[in-house]
Amino acid sequence: MTYEQVKSLKSEDFKRLCGVRPDTFNEMLEVVRSLHRTKQKTGRPGKLSLEDQLLMTLEYWREYRTYFHIGQSWGVNE
Repeated sequence: MTYEQVKSLKSEDFKRLCGVRPDTFNEMLEVVRSLHRTKQKTGRPGKLSLEDQLLMTLEYWREYRTYFHIGQSWGVNE
């Protein structure tokens, strides 16, 4: 489930999915974006957007699934 699919969920359902409310998610995303802007860009670009990367991380912390399962869900390598 990408961020585009879950951003329209009700606040309670969004929190059930990833453990934080949408407004907290947006604040976290702003911090990640500010750090991403200052990061030196090397290598090829990531497959997932910053929103999806943050959502994937929060889901991992919430559920403690294996990297294999996360990779299969998000279509990335473990």
